[in-house]
Amino acid sequence: MENNKTVKSITSQSDDFASWYTDVVREAKLCEYSSVKGCLNYLPNGYAIWENIKNSLDKKFKETGVENVYLPVLIPESLLQKEKDHIEGFAPEVATVTHGGGAELEEKLCIRPTSETLFCDIWQHMVKSYRDLPLIWNQWNSVLRWEKTTRPFLRSREFLWQEGHTLHATPEEAEERTKLMLDIYYDFVTNDLAIPLIKGQKTESEKFAGAEATYTIESMMKDGKALQSGTSHFFGSGFPDSFDIKYLDKENKLHSAYETSWGLSTRIIGALIMVHGDDNGLVLPPKIAPTQIMIIPIAQHKDGVLDKANSILKELKDNNFRVKIDDSDKTPGFKFAQQEVLGIPLRLEIGPRDIENNQVVITRRDNGEKITISIDNLTESINEILEKMQSEMFEKAKNLLDNNIRPATTIEEMIDIDKNHKGFIKAMWCGDEKCEEEIKNRTNGYGSRCIPFNQEHISDKCVCCGKDAKDMVIWAISY
Repeated sequence: MENNKTVKSITSQSDDFASWYTDVVREAKLCEYSSVKGCLNYLPNGYAIWENIKNSLDKKFKETGVENVYLPVLIPESLLQKEKDHIEGFAPEVATVTHGGGAELEEKLCIRPTSETLFCDIWQHMVKSYRDLPLIWNQWNSVLRWEKTTRPFLRSREFLWQEGHTLHATPEEAEERTKLMLDIYYDFVTNDLAIPLIKGQKTESEKFAGAEATYTIESMMKDGKALQSGTSHFFGSGFPDSFDIKYLDKENKLHSAYETSWGLSTRIIGALIMVHGDDNGLVLPPKIAPTQIMIIPIAQHKDGVLDKANSILKELKDNNFRVKIDDSDKTPGFKFAQQEVLGIPLRLEIGPRDIENNQVVITRRDNGEKITISIDNLTESINEILEKMQSEMFEKAKNLLDNNIRPATTIEEMIDIDKNHKGFIKAMWCGDEKCEEEIKNRTNGYGSRCIPFNQEHISDKCVCCGKDAKDMVIWAISY
């Protein structure tokens, strides 16, 4: 798309991708840092995107039997200590409260980094019989992790997410729920956010602290780096056993229960920005955009222009489009640039000549295409344009992903790809963590992203040590 000279403060992606990202977040007024280092103020433009994500996902969750709850933000330190592997995984990131009401607390209270222990604490009082299971719960909340380095949406100390936690009578039921939730994430991110994904399982060294297995969806940003976009964990009986959660079956025999956990956070907004954005700002897929259409009256001071623009506004709202009108006294060029920065999918222009010809001019945000359509067929035509735009945005992103995954059979080939290309590498692995570490050290930080469910046979040998390979792994530099 031709660069609009009105937008002066967005660095070009090709010049500095990191600066471009920061500029877009700022110029689109998505969020800004608060007076607490590493914590964000979510501004209306950014929070509106999160609301649409939340509303769509929440509906999908509830269709599978999920119930929403809300648990406290504070966790007694002794409670968090009950699951040794879990607390060791989070120890560097946990913030604690030592005083309350002007007095020192008898026991430190941890600000939740995640809520597995809180859920188990309440379940131990609720679960006695097989009739009490399953419990399929989720909460929309924030968590706090004391990150050393932060970037808007991608990594902040406090962030918004949903964390689902479920409890089941058998490991098979728990495993089924774990994979079901991953599938929901996959469907949502690909269909609503137009972001192509690789779905797979984390390696042992990369799985969630305390989990038996972690499943993930991984996306590729325009700079070739990976972003973990959602995870689903099978915990087995480790957490429940730590809290002595047992249930009686139909024969009055005592059994362990099995837990899952799954989450998707505001980090996905970072993915939206980096997968679809361009040098003019955001480019939002129609399904998730808070505003799908911005109506801009041309020569609005002339008789009948604003009346016609508002008539179109009402018609589109009545047909369930998310639409606004910019009838401010700013110049059309300024309005166009602002609409582009915000990533609004369609711009609808209506002026005196358009009214005479019973038409409007539609401009697609993603590719700049201008389309003249009859006012008589407004709703049908805009529906078709939005559907086509959603589909083509996904295909464009998928082409980027597909064209930037390269095979390697030796560590030397991985080093060469690292030096001369951007993107992911697919290569065989023996299963030894030492090889993972060596690959990361000898390249510019290529780590294992996942063992994809769709396996390919690249070679018989591990890309690093040459021993017999177990799996094909996706390797990448990640955010």
